[in-house]
Formats: sequence, C-alpha cells, structure tokens
Amino acid sequence: MKKGLILILTIGVFSIINTEMGVVGILPLISQNYGVTVATAGLLVSMFALVVAISGPTMPLFFSGVNRKKVMLLVLSVFTVCNVISAFASAFPVVLVTRVIPAFFQPVYVSMAMSVAGSSVSEKDAPKAVSRVMIGVSAGMVLGVPVVSYISSMTSLRVGMLVFAAVNAVALIATIFVVPDLPVKERLSYGSQLSVLREGRTWLSILGVMFLNGSVFGVYSYLSEYMETVTRLSAGLISILLLVYGLSNIIGNLIAGRMLSSRPLGFVVTFPFLLAAVYAVLFFLGSFTVPMAVLTFVWGVLAGAAANINQYWLATAAPKAPDFANGLFLASTNLGTTVGTSVCGFFLSGLGTRYIVLGGILFIACAFVLITLRVRMEKGGEAYGKVQDHADKGRKSALLPRRLYGRSGRV
Repeated sequence: MKKGLILILTIGVFSIINTEMGVVGILPLISQNYGVTVATAGLLVSMFALVVAISGPTMPLFFSGVNRKKVMLLVLSVFTVCNVISAFASAFPVVLVTRVIPAFFQPVYVSMAMSVAGSSVSEKDAPKAVSRVMIGVSAGMVLGVPVVSYISSMTSLRVGMLVFAAVNAVALIATIFVVPDLPVKERLSYGSQLSVLREGRTWLSILGVMFLNGSVFGVYSYLSEYMETVTRLSAGLISILLLVYGLSNIIGNLIAGRMLSSRPLGFVVTFPFLLAAVYAVLFFLGSFTVPMAVLTFVWGVLAGAAANINQYWLATAAPKAPDFANGLFLASTNLGTTVGTSVCGFFLSGLGTRYIVLGGILFIACAFVLITLRVRMEKGGEAYGKVQDHADKGRKSALLPRRLYGRSGRV
C-alpha cells in the first residue's frame, strides 16, 4: 500500500504541476485564440506563480487539521473543473480566473503529498519517499510543456487544454479508489505551527532555500538564450538539450533521496560547491557544443537534487509543523525563482548573456553562508544541550543519599 500510495501522490503532483507549467508551451496559441499579446497571455504563468508564493504558507496551514484524503479530492476536483471551464471559455479573463483559483490550492496538495509520503515510511526513509513525489514535480515541468504543445499543434488549443483536465481526473479517480482514508492523527493548533517562525533556524532555512533555488532557476530561465547566443546551437538541438536537462532532473531526485537518507548534512553542505563548479565550467566552456551538452546533463541532475535539498532543509527546520513547513518551502522556492531571474536578468542586460552565471554564483555564495550559519547554530545548540544535560545529572546526583557514595564521592 505504501508504494501504491506514493505512486498516486506522484501522479497527483504531476497533474498539478502539469497544469501550472504545461501552459508555457501553448502561450502563442492562447495569444492568437483570444486576441491578446503574448505578454498578456504570459499572465497565465506569472499570476499562477505569484498566487502560489502568496498562498504557500497560509493554505496548507488552514487545511492542516482536515482529513488528508478529503483535501486531496477537493484540490483535484477544483483543478479538474477549472481546467474544463478554461478549455471552453470564450474570453481571456475567464481563462485567467480559472487559472488563479486552482493556484490557491496548488500548495495544499503538493505540501500535503510530501508530508503524507514522508510519514508513510520510517523517519530514515522519508527523504527517499519525498524524492519519489518530487519526480512528479520534475515530470510535470519536463513533459507538460512539450506534450501539451504537441497535442495542441496537432489538434486544437481546446483539446490541448483538456489534457490538463484529463490528467487531473485520472489522479482524482485513482485517489478515490486507491488512497486509504487519511485522518489527521494529531491536530496541531495554528499557533503551535506558526510558532516555528519564532525560531532563527526557520528563517535561516527560508532564506537559504530562496537563494539556493534562485541560483538554479535564475540561470535556467535564460538557458535557451544562452544556448542560442553563446553556444550558437540550432533551435532543434536546444529543444533536445532542454529535454535532457528536464529528464536528468528525475535522476537528481533519486540521487538526492538516497543521499539525504544516508549523509544528509554532508550532502547539503557540499552541494553549493558542486553547483558553483558547474557554473564556473559553463562560463569558460559554454561556447563549445560538446561541453555544453555534458554540462546540461550534470546541471539538470544537480537542479533535481536541489529541489529535494530545499524541501529537506525546511522540513527539518520545522519538524513540528510538516504541512506548514512544506508550504514555506513552496513559497520560498517561488520567491527565489522570481528574485533569481531578476538578478540574473540584470547581469544579462548589463554585461551580456555569458555573465548570467555570475548571478547564479552570487546566489550560491549567499545560500552557502546561510546553510553554514544554520549548521553552526544547531551544533552550538547541541553542545549547549549536552552541557545542560550534564548539569542536570550533577544536580540530581547531589540530591542522592550520601550513603551511595564513598569517600571520593564516586559510586
């Protein structure tokens, strides 16, 4: 049942992310169909991301005390209905509204899926279970764009948009018949969950995740531009390498799941150096086709691993409130993507396309500092805790009857 449950959660997450990202490939068709500019059609992407960033911390918190299965059914139903309406909508504002409404519920399902997956196995295997769910995120981002774009070009925009609803419906039906009832065993008050925001390590983790995700997606956002202007690749080869990047994300998910289960701290601390090394090589060898192809694969693996690291880093910062922590993870990563893209765009416009990697390295450096600060804070707290335990034992021994001790004061 555990494997079946995690599989359904992965499919559900895929259907949610497919709705979010799949529309990217059909923006030109949407522009033509509704008589709006491509920039206006782009609101379907930017507004969705903005709503997710806003609702990320709040909506999972609001639904944290409700039966997990019922919440999943509600979210998948909202996505299915809204996607059907958007497919048959005759006006662009209607399409925009039917994108915004499910965006509020996206963090609810994704954060809950990760929490349920993690709690369905032992604590040690939790990162592996979460990494399986993260495959749904990677697959949604990788397969959603080309598949929906191809179907829409071969049939019609309406059919392409109905694909979103169909995938949501499959996940909905599977949830109804396969996922068991998932009542909340221990309902946490809103106050107890919000209390994690009073802890320094939570804020260090939020900022660390924001910078780490910004370092990945700030550069990735301009990857096509980089390949075209610096590496001078054809459009067809660029499409192939982007697919390689996306598929290697899945490999990164699996590797990160194993590493975070066996050597989590070492993996997290080492990761920024690995990503910085890739960016350094990219800066010097990015103009050559073969090195660029190899780097794209390696970079994709690291990007997939980064998603797992980000989730792990916030989940372990607030273990008392897993749903809320996953909501913070989604908000932090979306905010990081926005800020990272803006900063790397500044480097691009000011210095040239090749220099976007400098923005990525800057964000990596900030992320490493924040990771190090949290590690030192926790090691300091651990040392303080040992001193306190020793002191407590001392006080207890002082209260024991003297007849238990010899002249030296030892037992």
